[in-house]
Amino acid sequence: MSVSLSPLDYPLPAQPTAFVISGNRVLLNSEQPGPRPYTLSVYQGLIHRIIPGHFSVQTIEPHLPRLTAELPAGLIHDGQLGFWDIGDLWLMPGVIDAHVHVNQPGRTLWEGMTTASQAAAAGGCTTIVDMPLNAIPPTTTVDHAQTKVESVGDSCWVDVALWGGMVPGNDGDLLPLRDFGVRGFKGFLIDSGVPEFPMVESRDVLKALQVLEVGISIANLHATTLEKPPADPRQYTAFLESRPAAMEVDAIHAVISWLEAHPAVRGHIVHLSAAEALPLIKAAKARGVNLTIETCFHYLALSAQTIPAGATQYKCCPPIRDELNRDALWAALEEGLIDLVVSDHSPSTPDLKCPETGDFLAAWGGIASVQFGLSVLWTEAKRRGYECPRILLPWLCERPAQHIQLDQRKGRLQPGMDADMVIWDPEESFVVTPVGIHFRHKVTPYLGHTLYGRVHHTLVRGRVAFSTGLATESEPRLLIMRNRPSGTDDTPAYFSATPPGRIILEA
Repeated sequence: MSVSLSPLDYPLPAQPTAFVISGNRVLLNSEQPGPRPYTLSVYQGLIHRIIPGHFSVQTIEPHLPRLTAELPAGLIHDGQLGFWDIGDLWLMPGVIDAHVHVNQPGRTLWEGMTTASQAAAAGGCTTIVDMPLNAIPPTTTVDHAQTKVESVGDSCWVDVALWGGMVPGNDGDLLPLRDFGVRGFKGFLIDSGVPEFPMVESRDVLKALQVLEVGISIANLHATTLEKPPADPRQYTAFLESRPAAMEVDAIHAVISWLEAHPAVRGHIVHLSAAEALPLIKAAKARGVNLTIETCFHYLALSAQTIPAGATQYKCCPPIRDELNRDALWAALEEGLIDLVVSDHSPSTPDLKCPETGDFLAAWGGIASVQFGLSVLWTEAKRRGYECPRILLPWLCERPAQHIQLDQRKGRLQPGMDADMVIWDPEESFVVTPVGIHFRHKVTPYLGHTLYGRVHHTLVRGRVAFSTGLATESEPRLLIMRNRPSGTDDTPAYFSATPPGRIILEA
């Protein structure tokens, strides 16, 4: 069955602070061989207990003492405990997207926290990490970071962590930014595309790495060197030739040499697109270089051969490469050579994509997709023969949590962890249409695509941030939560009336 995603309708009903959720197809972590029936209790945003088995409202009562042990007695006896039977929908940890450009403050005409975080929630993300650039001011000093936090306020529908910026001359700001709470630092080895975030040269990187050796730090590096202009700016093949794989390989070679000189700092290559760099990366990891790698949904799902002339909605930097390159990236992901997958959600106003001229050289380089990563990756995985979404957990949940140093709280479902969950149907398909897109501008290469893996509900620390419909009804001892029927073209999409997310600045 194929349905279209639908527009925002009404806020969700009030939700209990303590509830029990039970389902037939639950993935707690990637060590689990496949989905199993489990029942979880949640209290004050944390997972409290997990027991095996799927129970209905008629059969749950004998198991409530185990699920609510050590919780206030009134939760059960005063009808304050919610119960939710999700049936055969799948439950797994919420997606963590570690590479998102929110663009707030300063460029909220491009995006902004409200629309970015609502789109993330609609796609099953429970945590995003905001990149330091494209906002004005960029997150390159503590004052700038504080400006961002104040600008965002209470507009987060998912949890949001921050990357700091590495630019020439701000090496003295790096440790204060780390103390402020950023998860690590991002630097560009090429023109970033915005004047307020200049590129770093080798001397800048080495100076920053020397500073970051004090304690545990992460340096995210956009590993691409200077490009050559395309011969015909409307032809994607010409644009692709202007950014050959050698640009990435050369930059990654330099990054590896810097990391070998500063082993206390973990280096992270963002948005790897060139498979030619994989042997270099494999050799470096084998030598023990402190290096992790991400790639993007679009590099794993799209290919240069299918991009029409002038279709600038496909432009990103580094570029989408050919099918053989895509196959090699998948092989590296399966091997564990590539650690995680991100959206690199980098929107702009539609005019900056130059739709009238179709000029790939002049168009803004960025793909908007924070809402569709889970579905895009699962759709391609299904096409490649995968049958169980368990394979997604390391790439979208566990390793991203480790990458941003929040794995003690996020990325898995276990007692004491944040109750960040996505409830979805991997077998349900939908068509991406403008009316169903929740990020600000409806410009994305996925328009018109049929994707598998429809998100039904997203919970951020136990609160339903997004839903295709949730109803509640009272019983003497339980507040029953029910999935509203869905699967038609007019199925409404709901967001919580109060944003449940927050900026994460502490460990």
